[in-house]
Amino acid sequence: MESLLVFVPKKSSRVRYVFRLVFNDLLKLPFSLTSDLDAFQSSDLHKLVYGEKPWSDDLFFKSSGLLFQRGIDSVELNAFDYEGLKAFFPVHNADSALPFDVFSSIFYLVSRYEEYQPYVPDKYGRFTAHLSVSSRLGILQKPMVNIWALMVKKIIQDRYPTIVFPVRHYRFVPTYDIDSAFAYRQKGLVRSMGGYLLALKDLDWEDMFYRTRVLLGRARDPFDTFDLQIEYQKKYQLKPVYFILFGHYGQYDKNINTRNRTFRFLIKRIHDYARIGIHPSYNTGEYPELLHEEISLLEKVVNNEITTSRQHFLRLMLPHTYRNLIEEDISDDYTMGYAALPGFRAGICDSYHFYDLDMEVETKLRIHPFMVMDGTLRDYMKLTPADAIAQIAALIEEVRKVNGTFISLWHNESLSEEKRWKGWRTVYEALIQKALP
Repeated sequence: MESLLVFVPKKSSRVRYVFRLVFNDLLKLPFSLTSDLDAFQSSDLHKLVYGEKPWSDDLFFKSSGLLFQRGIDSVELNAFDYEGLKAFFPVHNADSALPFDVFSSIFYLVSRYEEYQPYVPDKYGRFTAHLSVSSRLGILQKPMVNIWALMVKKIIQDRYPTIVFPVRHYRFVPTYDIDSAFAYRQKGLVRSMGGYLLALKDLDWEDMFYRTRVLLGRARDPFDTFDLQIEYQKKYQLKPVYFILFGHYGQYDKNINTRNRTFRFLIKRIHDYARIGIHPSYNTGEYPELLHEEISLLEKVVNNEITTSRQHFLRLMLPHTYRNLIEEDISDDYTMGYAALPGFRAGICDSYHFYDLDMEVETKLRIHPFMVMDGTLRDYMKLTPADAIAQIAALIEEVRKVNGTFISLWHNESLSEEKRWKGWRTVYEALIQKALP
């Protein structure tokens, strides 16, 4: 396979990171970086220059300078329209293959540069979708990093027709967060009595009646949709990833007691047919020792190493959350996405390595962005099931266009067909059918 030689004035950590992401991960094209101008000019390889000015008549992409900097500064994006979408980091050089610094733009989005700037968090301490540049520019529902990478691919193909790019294939990865395995069962006497009292306070006789029937063994617990999930897996040949909340009971952590035998048996059963990851409880960001404890407990249950994670409540605070995961030997994280809006938080629909901006280093932690969550559509956006299906279909189509990976986030309770989730089981099955390769 033919390769590409890239000249850069300086092989900074950011340059190495972005070019590996674009060429190795997204375009699957072998390349090498050099800062030796003589070696570059005398090479017979296909060539590309990235920097302040062209050093030859080879393909040239002008740099805005961001990738040669260190530290986190206030950045002016100067967004403008380009080919029907927004672009930023404009450059002014007639020789440049693009009128904007595509590599700095990619770095800005995937590094989550804006999340290192001061911002007003929501009540859960999160950077929210509406604060994001992508949301403000109207490109949150577009995988801009993948789109820009394909622009680079076309420019290279047009210039060097003999270069052959490997074919990429679209993928679908369903994921589940198990925040509460059961609605009524296995809660213990105190929590069950508390549930009755809350229902009585709200005069919710239906809830009291349903709870009683479940506890007497006369009805199935509404959150116990695990048989249905297994049916979906068998019917559609799915390979889901599960994230289990396995921490102490608290204000935001309502799962079953970690010592409960029925709960542990359920986890082992899930582990027989799916990959299991940790769903770190609400306060693990502030207390890393809790994260260590929860991972260790879950590993003992499944008798296997836990290397996958997604934060409960999507509480992602950069870079600390990811540093804590790396410290615990977590290799893959699935938190990258917003609670309030669907779309592409990091502008990308492929997994990629986390770049620690504070340390200016590429880490081994691989980020798997998700595109849509059930609670986003139902609770934040207040969509009907039909409108939710339309939103999902549009996102899937965007991922298909770039042959990326579509990742969904669902919960066991949203398949219950009870209370606020009535009618939403059809939404999930429609998602599966539309998302299948």
